[in-house]
Amino acid sequence: MAEQFLKNKVALVTGAGQGVGQGIALALAERGAAVALLGRSLDKLESTRERIAAAGGEALAISANVKSAEELAAAVERCVAELGGIQILVNNAQEVPLGNLLDVSEDAIEAGWQSGPVATLRLMKLCYPHLKGDGVIVNLASSAAMRWDMSGYGAYAAVKEAIRAYSRAAACEWGPEGIRTNVILPHAMSPALQWWTENRPEEAAEFVATIPMRRIGECKEDIGEFVASLCSDACRYVNGQSIALDGGQSRVG
Repeated sequence: MAEQFLKNKVALVTGAGQGVGQGIALALAERGAAVALLGRSLDKLESTRERIAAAGGEALAISANVKSAEELAAAVERCVAELGGIQILVNNAQEVPLGNLLDVSEDAIEAGWQSGPVATLRLMKLCYPHLKGDGVIVNLASSAAMRWDMSGYGAYAAVKEAIRAYSRAAACEWGPEGIRTNVILPHAMSPALQWWTENRPEEAAEFVATIPMRRIGECKEDIGEFVASLCSDACRYVNGQSIALDGGQSRVG
């Protein structure tokens, strides 16, 4: 049985129905945390909840659109009421605005902004009273802004860099109140990336060749387990950092 170093902790994870969010939720639960699973698709959230329950963990599925301030507030209220608090917040959900600058639509950029930095900051502020004292925030960004060729990634990198800016500010402003805030920039075998590797194998092979470890990370084993460790007392002095979980591909500075 995995060490329960997050026992008696409650975590709220957005986008927990699949991919990286699901991997993080599974890892947190395995380490003893009760996990509120937040996302748009209740069926996917229930699938994650069932996996956690089958392993002996506790989870709560909450259907909510992260672009809705009202639904986020209700989700936080329900998490606290049913699970007893919030000590860990993971902002993972994000609509991705991809495309060259002349092609990407303003609607896509607005959706990326609302689902990414706006939703992230809203949840951080909603959870702030509950996180005070021993809370941990983990926000997800991307190494897209560090790409050698950012063609097609400008809008996506912009919204993700805004999340990094909010996170650094929170680390400085809320650190004295016992809240640690860090950012991870992961590469993982999400459903979208799985589709890409299967349907565009030559492009995928070129991408993997740029990763020193020559593989794409696993959602739970590589990303989720690291997040669980980052939320533990073993990392109690880690604050305000952006950490690339990408096998050494990018240099975050």
